[in-house]
Amino acid sequence: MTLEYTGANWNIPEDDFTQSFYEQNLSQFWRPEDISLQPDLNVWHVLPEEVKLAYAQNLQVLTFLDTYQGDIGMPVVSRAMAKEFHQRKAVLNFMGAMENAVHAKSYSNIFMTYMSNSEIDELFVWGEENENLQKILEAIVKHYRNLDKMTYERNYTMNGAFDSKAFDKALYKAMVASVFLESWLFYSGFYYPLWFYGQGKLMQAGEIINLILRDESIHGLYVGRLSTLLLETMTSDEKEEMKQFTHDLLYELYELEIALIEEIYDPVDLSHDVKIFVRYNANKALMNLAYEPVFEYEEVNPVVLNGLNTETKTMDNFSMKGNGYQKMISEALRDDDFYFEKPSIGKK
Repeated sequence: MTLEYTGANWNIPEDDFTQSFYEQNLSQFWRPEDISLQPDLNVWHVLPEEVKLAYAQNLQVLTFLDTYQGDIGMPVVSRAMAKEFHQRKAVLNFMGAMENAVHAKSYSNIFMTYMSNSEIDELFVWGEENENLQKILEAIVKHYRNLDKMTYERNYTMNGAFDSKAFDKALYKAMVASVFLESWLFYSGFYYPLWFYGQGKLMQAGEIINLILRDESIHGLYVGRLSTLLLETMTSDEKEEMKQFTHDLLYELYELEIALIEEIYDPVDLSHDVKIFVRYNANKALMNLAYEPVFEYEEVNPVVLNGLNTETKTMDNFSMKGNGYQKMISEALRDDDFYFEKPSIGKK
């Protein structure tokens, strides 16, 4: 009998890092409903219209990116893992669920709190019709789709005709695209909420962004780690080819990012600072992939760096849940809990 199906044995680690990422992901789990956005409204209502629009458009960019990372990005990379890597698949699937069901939903919660239904509808139309955003998504998603097609061919090609070398390259390219999205492309959208948060404004939404940042940082690290393991199995020529691909994709996305930044941030005079922040995070994404930075060091706006500090800044148990909160540890009730000693009655 040919061995076809195996179970996930969590007693035996598949490698020296996946179970650590599993524990970290679970320890960070949170829900969008954990954070009340109502206290932000006093600030939101007095902001100029061009500021509100830039803030909302940034969150819409994040919504679109998170949607496709959850819908196809993480699931496709998970399916592409060799069938014995049950633990790796579990971690990737968990991270994929966080992208759409938690992160994208969080942006929707912000929209519903800050904006009217007609304004939200107009915002989604803007995202669907925005040429630069659509091109950024296509530059990423096409590598996910190609890997999905090749994973199907791997699983169902007969007579040993499958090209494993081409598959490994497709998997690596999809992982690079994933790391670029998680560790870099999100950050132009994060900039404006962090800019407000670093000044003590729109703090509830800022807490949400910090929670998402905390998630994205380990997503990019994990997929980056998997990509370096895959790259180590390739020949010198193949490694050079993958390095060239990585840099070509970087500059393609950078050009599109710059155009999108200018469209959103020019009206609020922040494009220059955001471009610095984008180059800063592009270098971080490259380092997650074990490559050297390509952009020179520049000083990031200290207000944004203050907002980027993911230690909890405020905490109100009634209206706000900071990212330093600890989950409540509960214990099931037992029959013994309802047995009470009779009180002793002393003599008067």
